[in-house]
Amino acid sequence: MKRKFEINQYWLLGGVAAIVLLGGTAYVLMNRPVAGATEAATEEVHAEGEAGHVEGEEEHAEEEGGEEGEEGVVQLTAAQIQAVGITLVSASGGGGGETRLSGRVEPMVDARAAVAASVGGRVERVLVAPGQSVRAGQPLATLVSGEAATFRADADSAAASADAARRAYERDRNLEEQGVVARQDVETSRAQSLSADAVVRAARARSAAVGSPNASGRLSVTSPISGVVTSVQVGPGGFAAQGGVIAEVTNPARVEMVFNAAPALAAQVRAGSTIQVQTPSGDVTGVVTGVAAGGGGAEGGATVIRARPTSGTLPPAGSAITGTVVTGESVGGVTVPSEAVQTVEGASVVFVRTESGFRAMPVLVGRQAGGRTEIVRGLTGSERIAGANAFLLKAELAKGEAEHGH
Repeated sequence: MKRKFEINQYWLLGGVAAIVLLGGTAYVLMNRPVAGATEAATEEVHAEGEAGHVEGEEEHAEEEGGEEGEEGVVQLTAAQIQAVGITLVSASGGGGGETRLSGRVEPMVDARAAVAASVGGRVERVLVAPGQSVRAGQPLATLVSGEAATFRADADSAAASADAARRAYERDRNLEEQGVVARQDVETSRAQSLSADAVVRAARARSAAVGSPNASGRLSVTSPISGVVTSVQVGPGGFAAQGGVIAEVTNPARVEMVFNAAPALAAQVRAGSTIQVQTPSGDVTGVVTGVAAGGGGAEGGATVIRARPTSGTLPPAGSAITGTVVTGESVGGVTVPSEAVQTVEGASVVFVRTESGFRAMPVLVGRQAGGRTEIVRGLTGSERIAGANAFLLKAELAKGEAEHGH
């Protein structure tokens, strides 16, 4: 029995050793790396890294491109805009057509004076000559007039009467306080004093109207405006009749443009419209100040259009001029300078200012008048757009598209 146990124990220990040996071999085989599989895995990881890097660069490029990649956009800084001479303008109201007019330069109503004698009298002195500049209130001639002396005498007499009436009223009022004069008498003297004051005011006004003569009837005829004496109608020793012209004075700086137009234009031109004028001395820009429909008189009912210059210099009064006025302006319309409208790929565009440059905005254009183009659709009127030198943006846009095509 003892021998049998020992044998069985021996085989048992041998079996355990065999199991341990087989288990270790299997563990080594399972954890041993295969050369081909390891290299393939390494290459796959490297490729994934490269792909991620390329994708990251593409995303970065897209982020950096931003607005530059958008069609119709030109990137410019404020300094670059100023350097190339691009001006920014605003869209404004307007629109309409153009009509050519013929006219002339005339002095304004308050820039021309025919200075006349207010009373008849002898011309004692002539103080100015044609071509001489005078100021408002400056004497042009001296007259001696008997009629003027009468006006002065009347004023002096009325002043004396008024003074006497005032003294009588003061005396009666003092006597009333003493109980000597009745209240009724005081009221009467007061009314007489007030009446005398009114008479003296009227007499002095008549005297001032004829030139405020002195006691001998000598008075000065003065210019009511500043300007240049264009003519003198009297000479020393001559007689000036009442209402007769002594001299003519014109202010050459106060002139306006007057045009005769067809009657139909009375309803098409309004005050404030711009008018471009061609004169022998150069072009002038003006603004319409008034439109008067004709009444069928000597000018056949023609509409009279008056305008004043806003820039440029007009020739002397009497010069012939021609002009172009905007007619039929649309209310609420949007217009831009004609130079702001550019053609890109056959379409009309204007370049609207953005934070980083300009964007080409397609627009539908209408009529052109006075150097401006009507925008029927595409702008609201609140935009800031490129005006002068807008063609540079068109060229830059074409250049950018050509580079993008390559």
